[in-house]
Amino acid sequence: MTVALMQTNRGLQSQPPINDYNSLPGPSLLKQTLGLQNRQHGHYLGQTSEYDVRLINLSPFNGRGEHVSMPGTLRRVSHNVHFIMRSETQTDVDDELANLDLVESIVQPHGRALVDLYLRIIHPSFPIFDKKVFLEKYGRTHREFTPPLLAAVLEQLAPAMMSVVLNRPKLSTVQAGLLFLQRPDGNSWALTGQLVAVAQNLGLHLDCSKWKIPEWERSLKKRLAWGLFMQDKWGALTHGRPLLIHSDDWSVRPVEARDFPETADDDDDEEGSSDIETGRLTFINMITLTEVLANILRTFFTVNAIARLSSDSENAMKNMLELAKPIQLQLKEWYSKLPKSLAIGETRARKLSPTGSLHLAYFAAEVTLHRAIIRFDSTQMDEQLRYITRNAAKARLTSAINFIGKLELAHLQSFWYFASKANLAIIGTFGVLLWATSENLEEADFYKSQLAEYRWTWRVSSKAAEFMKYTVGLLDSSPVFLKEAGSKATTPNVQRGPPLQSAELDVVQPERQKQELNEMKYGVSEVPHCGGTFTENTFQYGRDTTAAPLATADTRPAWSGFSNSVGLQHRRCQRLVSRSSL
Repeated sequence: MTVALMQTNRGLQSQPPINDYNSLPGPSLLKQTLGLQNRQHGHYLGQTSEYDVRLINLSPFNGRGEHVSMPGTLRRVSHNVHFIMRSETQTDVDDELANLDLVESIVQPHGRALVDLYLRIIHPSFPIFDKKVFLEKYGRTHREFTPPLLAAVLEQLAPAMMSVVLNRPKLSTVQAGLLFLQRPDGNSWALTGQLVAVAQNLGLHLDCSKWKIPEWERSLKKRLAWGLFMQDKWGALTHGRPLLIHSDDWSVRPVEARDFPETADDDDDEEGSSDIETGRLTFINMITLTEVLANILRTFFTVNAIARLSSDSENAMKNMLELAKPIQLQLKEWYSKLPKSLAIGETRARKLSPTGSLHLAYFAAEVTLHRAIIRFDSTQMDEQLRYITRNAAKARLTSAINFIGKLELAHLQSFWYFASKANLAIIGTFGVLLWATSENLEEADFYKSQLAEYRWTWRVSSKAAEFMKYTVGLLDSSPVFLKEAGSKATTPNVQRGPPLQSAELDVVQPERQKQELNEMKYGVSEVPHCGGTFTENTFQYGRDTTAAPLATADTRPAWSGFSNSVGLQHRRCQRLVSRSSL
């Protein structure tokens, strides 16, 4: 079928691909590239491999840092960092070209229009490509890409093609995987693990600032590495899995302004485009927020951390708060240092804004920290301490719900990071947790009211952003709303009896409460003024939950059985292009 498609599609560019970018006539950004070479791929030679750095350095390298050896060409990018480059077999090349032509045939004649659509909406806030390099290659022929990358940018064949190239690692393999994982239904923890392995083969976990490769590639590798770093941390959060990337094996330097080749001067004037500067700042601040999230996950959610905190049940809450205090300060500092242009109310006329995803991630991190604290909530604990911690959790939930109401169409129609779908659900889960552990009916009714508002906001907003429907469905099936027709006078785990009046809550030793807060510097701290993904075991959060398991659909991507209907995909491309030109 692939051959027939190639023969009948006369519009395809069929010139033979370039095998070595160093042989290109005239100027090209791709000369001396390491990770994007055509028809060859490289493997990083680690410190304990069969190759020893001291012996490698005895080899006679030429002016390009290359030495031809038996298994492949050794490439030296710094004194202690080497790769072995291997050529791809003719069978691999032929299969790759056939798949590339298949992808291009499906989107013809809209390929370039879809690429432009991607570059002006997604690329500014998820810059895992070098735009000029991408356009240079696509301007010559679609055959210079790897099939998964081209498919990820243009349409839905990426998963079926990804497994073919995992053993021939290139930067484009990681790019394609990250792009696919951003899809609302594309978040796969297994694929994330594969991408981490591919990235390590490419040396993406290393500091490449002094490598002998083009400057644009050094910047690209940094952005791509941090993109994978974020995928790992937020994926671990949303799936409830151990972290795959660890600080002991991570030397990538922080991204800087010079690592982003596009500037405000390159802004696309077309309506509905993303602002380049806002996208750049969003990407940078998402990285720094992710570093705080990683700290939360390491401190509270590893197997050993949970065991450590649980082993001393008598002092569990005290120990928890001592660990939480510096992280809470990190979150507060992160928020206070956000550029004014990233405030949720700062949008430009007829421009999309990716800041909604960033702020949502912040609230998800806050909620995750408090979720860890509430895990040790107990009616037997000190009454004052319990009041402080629950009041702080209440403030975070209220702030997150207030933020949701401030989103505009410019946010809803913009690019959202893959974790956004789960982050919405995590906030909802936290609200249900607070409802389920309420001490009295008044408190339970408050959380039910807040969750109803949260559900309503997303039900309305989901008209503009489809991925939000997941959270609406999750709340609909939660124990809070599962029996709307039943009695509203009772809730799970709530002590029966007269509800505690708010006035009674206010007289619980106010001076002592103030002193506790000052000493701990934690609890009801300043609330920020700005105020998918299958989350496994969403409501199985501990002893307070008695509801039956929720019936949830498996949203993991299907790795096979993709439609072979070219006509269907062709019409889909036409709709996308037509919609973008409205």
